Amino acid sequence: MELTPPEIVKELDKYIVGQNDAKRSVAIALRNRWRRQQVPEHLRDEIAPKNIIMIGPTGVGKTEIARRLASLANSPFLKVEASKFTEVGYVGRDVESMIRDLCELAVNMVRGEEQEQVMARAAEIAEEKTLDILLPLKRDQEYPAETDVITAGQTDRAETNSASGTREKLRRLLREGRFDQRYVDLEVSDRSYPMIEIFSSAGLEEMDINLREMLGNVMPRRTKRRKVKVPEALEILTQEEAQRLIDMDKVVKLAIERVEHSGIIFLDEIDKIASRESTRGPDVSREGVQRDLLPIVEGSTVNTKYGMVRTDHVLFIASGAFHASKPADLIPELQGRFPIRVELDALGKKEFIRILKEPENALTIQYEALMDTEGIELVFQEDAIEEVAQIAHDVNSRTENIGARRLHTVMERLLDDVSFNAHELKGQQILITRKYVQEKLQEIVKDEDLSRYIL
Repeated sequence: MELTPPEIVKELDKYIVGQNDAKRSVAIALRNRWRRQQVPEHLRDEIAPKNIIMIGPTGVGKTEIARRLASLANSPFLKVEASKFTEVGYVGRDVESMIRDLCELAVNMVRGEEQEQVMARAAEIAEEKTLDILLPLKRDQEYPAETDVITAGQTDRAETNSASGTREKLRRLLREGRFDQRYVDLEVSDRSYPMIEIFSSAGLEEMDINLREMLGNVMPRRTKRRKVKVPEALEILTQEEAQRLIDMDKVVKLAIERVEHSGIIFLDEIDKIASRESTRGPDVSREGVQRDLLPIVEGSTVNTKYGMVRTDHVLFIASGAFHASKPADLIPELQGRFPIRVELDALGKKEFIRILKEPENALTIQYEALMDTEGIELVFQEDAIEEVAQIAHDVNSRTENIGARRLHTVMERLLDDVSFNAHELKGQQILITRKYVQEKLQEIVKDEDLSRYIL
C-alpha cells in the first residue's frame, strides 16, 4: 500500500519546515499515481498527471520538496534548469536529453537493486575463484607457512579426498582473514576506451547508437593483470560476478517502465524562459524553448539508447521565483500543462529557528556530528540559535534574499575557528552561546558592505 497524502506530508515535515500548501499539492500528485494504477486499464492511459508550478523566492524549499518526494516514492528523479535550453543550437541542450538522462538514472537505480539481490550468490562464486587462485592446479607449488597446509605437489586434487580438505581449510583461513595481507595476480577487464572527440553542441547525446558499446563489441575484450591484496581481489571478483548474474534486458525493461509511470522531472528556473511584454532580443529564444518543452510535457515518445520512452505520465514539477515575470507569461499551451499553481512563503526568523532545530538533517545536528568525529562536543544553546536566525533574517532583508541558504553562510562563518582548530580541541566541550555568536558575527553584520561580501 502506498503512503496516503497525510503520511506523505508527515514524511516531508521531517526535512522541510512550513510550505504546507506545496506539500499538500505534491502529496496529492503522488497519491494520484497510485490511484491511476488501480483504475480499469482502458481508463488508465486517459488519466494524465497534474503537473505543478511552484512559485517562490530562492532558498524556500522548492527543490528539496521535489527531491524528498522522489525519494519517498523510489522514483527516478532528475533536476534540470530550464535556462540550460535557452540557446538551443548554439550553447544549449536538446530538450529530449532530460528524458535520456532520466532513463540513465533509472537504469542505474534498477541495476543497483538487482545487484543487491544477486550479491550473495556473486560473493560465493568470487570466493571459489579466489580459492582457485590460492590453490592452483600446478604440482610442486608450496603455500606459505601460515596456512599450515600440505603442498599442492604432494597430492592430486582431482583424485584424492585430501584436496577437498585442503580447500576447506583454505576457505576457513580466508574467512578468518589470514590471507588479508597476501597479494595475488588477478586478471581484470580493461575498461579503457580510445578518446574520441565529437565537435557538436550536444556531443554524444544526439547519436542514436551507443558508441562505447559499439566499440566494445567490435574491439576484442582486453584484460590486464593486476597484483592486489586478497580482500580487494574478492571485492573485484564479486562485482564482476554480480554484473554477469544481472539480466540487463530485465533491468532495461523495468527501468523504462519506472520512468514512464513514476519518473519525476524538476524543471527549475522556468521563469527565466517566460516571455515578458517585450518581444525583442532573447525573448524569441525563450518562446522557442517553451515550444520545444511543450511536446515533452504534453506527452511524446523519445528515442533513447535503451529504446523508446513515452513521457505521457512523467510528472513535471516546475519552479521559479517569478519576480520579473509571472506564470501567465508562459505560452498558453504550456500553462495548460501545469494546472496546479502553488505559492511558497518567504522565510523569516521564526522559520529559520525551526530549520536550525527541527528537521532530521538540521544544520546544528550536522555540525555536532562533524565535530564529534574530532572528539569535540559541540552544544548550541537556545538563545544562540535565535541569534543566528535573527542575523540570517537581517542580512536577507538588507541584501539579496537567498532564503534558508543564508543559514549555511552564517553557520560556516560562525564555526570557522572551531573547524580550523578542531584537531587541537579534542576532548573539549564547546558551548555556542548568544554572546559567542555576537562576538563572531556582529561586526560583519553591522558593516553592510562587508556583510555583502562575507555573509
